[in-house]
Amino acid sequence: MDPFELKPTTVEDGLMDWKTLYPQPYDKNEADPYTKVRIILMTGTEFEANWFSHQFHRHCTDNDLRRELALSRRVEQQQQKQLACLKPIDETQLETTIAYEQLAVDLTAILAQRDPDPYVVKTMDLALLEDFDHLYRYADLLEMEQGVHAERLVGRYTEIMPGRPTISEHRHPYDSVRRYCDFKTAAPITKLDVSIITAAEQQTMNYYMNLGAFYGSDRGRKLYQEIGMIEEQHVTQYGALIDPSCTWLESLLMHEYIECYLYYSCFEDETDRRVKKLWEMNFEKEVAQLHAAAKLLQKYEKKSWQQVIPDGAFPELLNFSEQKEYVRRVLAQTVTQTARREDFVELDTLPDDAPFFRYQDTVNPNSREVPSHRVIRDAIAELGQDYRFEESPNPIPALRSRKKDNITLGRKKGEAG
Repeated sequence: MDPFELKPTTVEDGLMDWKTLYPQPYDKNEADPYTKVRIILMTGTEFEANWFSHQFHRHCTDNDLRRELALSRRVEQQQQKQLACLKPIDETQLETTIAYEQLAVDLTAILAQRDPDPYVVKTMDLALLEDFDHLYRYADLLEMEQGVHAERLVGRYTEIMPGRPTISEHRHPYDSVRRYCDFKTAAPITKLDVSIITAAEQQTMNYYMNLGAFYGSDRGRKLYQEIGMIEEQHVTQYGALIDPSCTWLESLLMHEYIECYLYYSCFEDETDRRVKKLWEMNFEKEVAQLHAAAKLLQKYEKKSWQQVIPDGAFPELLNFSEQKEYVRRVLAQTVTQTARREDFVELDTLPDDAPFFRYQDTVNPNSREVPSHRVIRDAIAELGQDYRFEESPNPIPALRSRKKDNITLGRKKGEAG
């Protein structure tokens, strides 16, 4: 599939009336978990496109170009709002959060396994274990406060057990900045992957940033606050991978191409007929926006789209499936790793005066007050043991106890997994 070879409609043809804009939500008890995951991914992708367009608009002096951006942005705002309303009213904030973390885990694992750039893979693997641990923390809160087993929500596609303990994930901001990819030489799939994962993690960061304080208990509000700070780290590191030397119009073209790629992937992967039609409709809108972006690139920078995307044919499509084996392998091999500036290292190799330890002393002076670990401590006290869904024991012996939460692994030197 090459979207540049398709005959597009006009961007303005993509505008919707109010009836079309408000779709029938999915049934939270019947929808496949990966349908929910795809909806969150594309809602986040549309947010990224809109936020980029606003920033472009604010850094542009040509009002004719700004009008073109405003038209495309209005259509994409409608697309984002339509997808966001697929979430049913009776799905609680915490139930939705489980889907967010399932997306983070499985999407990261899928992209890491297909990406040819070893540095990008290491970057994803670091965050993978952290999102995996977040899923476990939220699942325990869900069991305690709503009596819902998260294994049902994730369709048993994704295991729920400790990853790198959240307390160990808090790193100095200097250690979240990565080396960027050169988009002139990077593989096409890498350019897609770093942009997709940035948008997905940004959506999670925004969700926790905006809704965390609306949660109904102090325990939950504190958990959203803490994990939201880790999502800030993830968005910083993933955003750092994107080539900053691209021009605004080159970036606009890439945004539209990635949206075409993702909508087509969702269309091919979707099992819900009604939602599948939405993916098809939105793909057609994005093709129109892609062709419009190509014309703007030619008009204002005298560049053809081939100078940015040499081959318009989509690479391997994104398909969601179980990633249990890969997550377990990364957990077994890298749970005690952390970051030191742009590199990934074993915690035990850090000098005692490393920024990691200084930051830990600042944000975690009393481990008993760290929200992510209070949740597990409370779960053990209230339920008799923590809540998990694991098909075999955790590959890390130090994380196997269901009656004691580990707060030293990956944080204190000399702690073996």
